[in-house]
Amino acid sequence: MRRALPLAFVLVAATVTRPAAAQLADRPVLAEVRVPKAPTVATGRNGDVLTYEVHVTNFERQPITWTRLDIQDAANGVSLGAVADSAFQRDIMRPGLGAVPLAQRAIIGPGLRAILFVTLPIARGPIPAALRHVLTFTDTTGTRTLAITPVPVAGTVAVIGPPFRGGPWLAANGPGNGSGHRRALIPLDGQPAIAQRFAIDWVMVDSLGRTHVGDSLDNTKYYSHNVDVLAVANGVVRVIKDGIPENVPGINSRAVPITLETVGGNHVILEVGPGRYAFYAHVRPGSIRVKVGERVTKGQVLAKLGNSGNSTEPHLHFHMADGTAPLASQGIPYVFERAEFVGSCVMATQKCTPAAAEVRTRVMPMADELVRFP
Repeated sequence: MRRALPLAFVLVAATVTRPAAAQLADRPVLAEVRVPKAPTVATGRNGDVLTYEVHVTNFERQPITWTRLDIQDAANGVSLGAVADSAFQRDIMRPGLGAVPLAQRAIIGPGLRAILFVTLPIARGPIPAALRHVLTFTDTTGTRTLAITPVPVAGTVAVIGPPFRGGPWLAANGPGNGSGHRRALIPLDGQPAIAQRFAIDWVMVDSLGRTHVGDSLDNTKYYSHNVDVLAVANGVVRVIKDGIPENVPGINSRAVPITLETVGGNHVILEVGPGRYAFYAHVRPGSIRVKVGERVTKGQVLAKLGNSGNSTEPHLHFHMADGTAPLASQGIPYVFERAEFVGSCVMATQKCTPAAAEVRTRVMPMADELVRFP
């Protein structure tokens, strides 16, 4: 303490007597900046994007306003993009604060945290090995910047087969910076994670965008119900949950209380490689055809699609993560070997826009795209 006090005195004295420019030059930004999960390449029809989050915690005694993030190739300093202005405010989340007005989201009070959800398009060519981030902040004395240690970019993604055949299947709540899955940051076991970073709620629709015909309270009237759910790759069954009854379709209708044990309903978790786990949620009770520890082959039937757990209607929640905990793992991207894109839908209006069929290889469907699988 005796060694620290003189330094504190010098900083306070400098604030009183030195010009503003010198103050700012001498004052580091007292903030913790973390990128908890390495930026990972996700490939969609429109190209590659790096998807990750930047966490900032304010260690100062006054609020600071985070105004900009500049992203560079760490190897050569070439700018890869920036997040600022309205896009910056839109993509910030303030954990623990509830609804924060858009104009105030970037103001970080003492001891508080802000999280920026980054989706960075990458031009064709080699993917940078590491990224350099420069953050800009303002407070009552002016503007300062903070450059953090380069962050490595994650390696290759999983190439998988389809989780079912036919279609068209709608990638509801699919990958996208504004998706509910993308923003599902959940702290469990002392660590915040986004297991659903690249999750999709797969639901079959007809040409009119309908998910069912007939009685909306009858699961069997939904196109998705009882469809075979397939292994997306050779692997080993690591987790099974069964015995949860199906819900009556509806926004608030749940057959059981929703807890960490029941949120995914009946489900299967398949290990398809080191640190790669495929999670299939909401399957029909009693339909699971595999056992824990069983080795399965790509295309093998695992279960039947249903409406169990935290589900409003028959659909398959699918994501891949780096661990077996459905919500306490980090979500990782994947690409399908082959998919036929046939349009898009807006679920809020049940309006679909068909498009000429386009077969693509090694891509991941994004939010609200319509896909057929071979």
